[in-house]
Amino acid sequence: MPLEVIYVARHGFRSNWLVDHATGTYTATLRSPTGGAADPALTSHGVDQARELGERLLKAEPPIERVYSSLYYRCLQTVEPFVRKAIVTDKRLSIRGETGLGEWYGAANFEHPVPASHEILRPLFPGLLDEEYRPLVTPTRMGEGVDELHDRVARTMDELIAQCDREGVRAVLLCSHAATIIALGRVLTGDMPESIDTEDFRAFTCGLSVYRRRASPAGTVSGTVKCDGDGIATSSGASAAHAADRHKDLAWRGGRGVGGGWMCELNSDCSHLSLGEERGWRFSGDESFLGTASGQSMLDAGQLGVVVEGRGGGSTNRGKL
Repeated sequence: MPLEVIYVARHGFRSNWLVDHATGTYTATLRSPTGGAADPALTSHGVDQARELGERLLKAEPPIERVYSSLYYRCLQTVEPFVRKAIVTDKRLSIRGETGLGEWYGAANFEHPVPASHEILRPLFPGLLDEEYRPLVTPTRMGEGVDELHDRVARTMDELIAQCDREGVRAVLLCSHAATIIALGRVLTGDMPESIDTEDFRAFTCGLSVYRRRASPAGTVSGTVKCDGDGIATSSGASAAHAADRHKDLAWRGGRGVGGGWMCELNSDCSHLSLGEERGWRFSGDESFLGTASGQSMLDAGQLGVVVEGRGGGSTNRGKL
């Protein structure tokens, strides 16, 4: 049976970090359980959000058969309540750590952080990580422009969908970060706005989006998405021909979408959360770290991103909260 439904959740409310844009030095407000300055844990409120999200996911129809998550601690912590309960009835369920769903960092002349290794994460999430899984796409550590981010997400989803099709998975859950989730909505539907900061796909903390496939498997383009760029990301699961095609134009734009295209049925819905929509985010520029002065520290590496508190209003706060 081919993949039919993709559930997408953003991580819960978390603590913050600082970064010097010129030196690439990251510092954390609170120490992370993994020791990474840009790998904070959820706040107590975020933990509550994750529990509420988990209860809703347990009622998902069709039921979730597989979980892919960014390997950053806050994302694993967000899906943990659902997986802990769901695994009681489905012993095969585990978390596939996918770096292609990881955080977005702007282009820089220094290396950005990476998630913790399985050796560090294993005792923090005992029995939950799929130890055999190998990520499909690995972002460059030098950061990405906006187009490069969308290309990376398109490659990830193209291969992830094809993998689920091959293995007969009907419904899958993805957990990721604000910018990545917005890009994901665009590459699934094929709807890329003219202005990058258009508020189209939402990403509230622990918000839930749902995408349903609109094409038959015979009409999909899984395994054939073609990206331009210059070594933006590497794909461990792609064929040689697929890898060679990464420098050509993308095939998902213009309403086409990866995997035959998908319809958005829920757009970061927060009806399951006690406090509703919080800490939404939208693009505002390319978040480049290049050309900034030494000593200039910014909150959460989000120099240009804008936090949107809820559907009715916005905020001048900056950063991926």
